Amino acid sequence: MSLSVLVVDDSAVVRSVVRKALGMSGVAVSEVHEAGSGLQALRVLGERWIDIVFADLNMPEMSGVEMVRAMAADDLLATVPVVIISSDRDPSRIDELRRLGIRAYLKKPFRPESLRDTLHEVLGSAAVQSVAAPRASEVHP
Repeated sequence: MSLSVLVVDDSAVVRSVVRKALGMSGVAVSEVHEAGSGLQALRVLGERWIDIVFADLNMPEMSGVEMVRAMAADDLLATVPVVIISSDRDPSRIDELRRLGIRAYLKKPFRPESLRDTLHEVLGSAAVQSVAAPRASEVHP
């Protein structure tokens, strides 16, 4: 199965880094959609099937926390796994996000292998098809 992924971050550079890390992770990805805010992400989620969302926390218009809250309040969107990728290491914020239903939390910087391992953890190994990929050094968004 190839995955349809949504990357949500207000920085185009960070979105590009996550896209590249997905490519280097060895996981089969069919589509990578991008959004610059939680509000834009909700629009994308309303328009197309997404297997997993990778999102930052601090964004304009609608933060990652607000996006996760909105997704949790919607019966259909609540089923879409969300992984937060952030440099924010506040334990109380991470706990709040876990209570809201995020599936994992990756700290920046991260390695493509960490992204791959998180995909396996969140979606299950059977759902994540691997493809050959080069080994990668640490990714610094």
